[in-house]
Amino acid sequence: AAQGTAGFAERWAMLWANVFTVSTTSLETLALVGQFEREAIRPHVFGRFQDLTLAAEMHPAMLSYLDQVRSVGPNSRAGQRRTVGLNENLAREIMELHTVGSRAGYTQADVTELARSLTGWGVVEQGPDPFIFRINRHEPGPRTVLGKVYPQPGLGQGQAIVRDLANHPATARRMAARIASHFVADSPPPALVDRLESKWLETGGRLDEVAAVLIDAPESWSLQPSKMKSPYEFIISGHRALGLPIDRPRPLLAVVLSMGQEAYKPPSPEGWPDTAADWAGPDAMVKRLDWARGMGALAERRVPAAENPVELARAVLGPRLNPRTEQTLARAESRAEAITLFLMSPEFQRR
Repeated sequence: AAQGTAGFAERWAMLWANVFTVSTTSLETLALVGQFEREAIRPHVFGRFQDLTLAAEMHPAMLSYLDQVRSVGPNSRAGQRRTVGLNENLAREIMELHTVGSRAGYTQADVTELARSLTGWGVVEQGPDPFIFRINRHEPGPRTVLGKVYPQPGLGQGQAIVRDLANHPATARRMAARIASHFVADSPPPALVDRLESKWLETGGRLDEVAAVLIDAPESWSLQPSKMKSPYEFIISGHRALGLPIDRPRPLLAVVLSMGQEAYKPPSPEGWPDTAADWAGPDAMVKRLDWARGMGALAERRVPAAENPVELARAVLGPRLNPRTEQTLARAESRAEAITLFLMSPEFQRR
């Protein structure tokens, strides 16, 4: 993220990794979360949303994180032999967070039916494909979700329902708002959300086409940025602005932890928060200042552009650089202090 040339693609991938959240809350997910991002998220972020959704839901990391591996159909062969039951965690998050959302009007019965269709989805520890479908755990019979009957047997039943949820108009609306909120403003412009939704529906959820609409939107290029950078974004943008490679990633794990965004450990299936109110608290800003001071001292020694912090700020921020900020940088007592002030400026804290 800090040293690559495809900055937008990286931000785009991080958005979808947060939509389909997996957290290192157990030993199983601790071993799988990096693999999940690499295998289920990144290869699909510029393809069809239904393919991204299926890849995420069927990955061992997601199946372990949301306890799908423990779900057994009560009337399946395994369910009749043992005292085991249905687990609805994955089904609930698919409907509430990953696709249509609560405003689509689904019911608890829809969640239960989806959970029944997903029984049998599991993980095998060895082999080239860690996903396994165990027919002896699958709840037999047709399922009805959002008024549609799915008679498919076995694995195909759950896959068909997930595809339909991914392609539902309510999903298009939710995700359009999520994209605009992440990239443009906490309260996104309705006209932009409408255009993103329209392209989503027109293309059947082609994420590359939706991304192109976002990039071309004038709202995306406002000189008054309103999005507060998360700790991760702040650190990455600091390294990018100063041209400092990340030679030792491990210390940064402690930094993002101190700022409240522990790597690969979002607090819930909803993912990391994405509004200014969540990241702009007094203690969080003190932690940012501590890191900025260290970066200022490092840049003074290693970054040629730090010889003239004002010119560096102009190059990084362009017309967003406020004259008062520029004057403050020019009056700094040292180059290290000027770099610190630049990183802590309101213009740099927001994107």
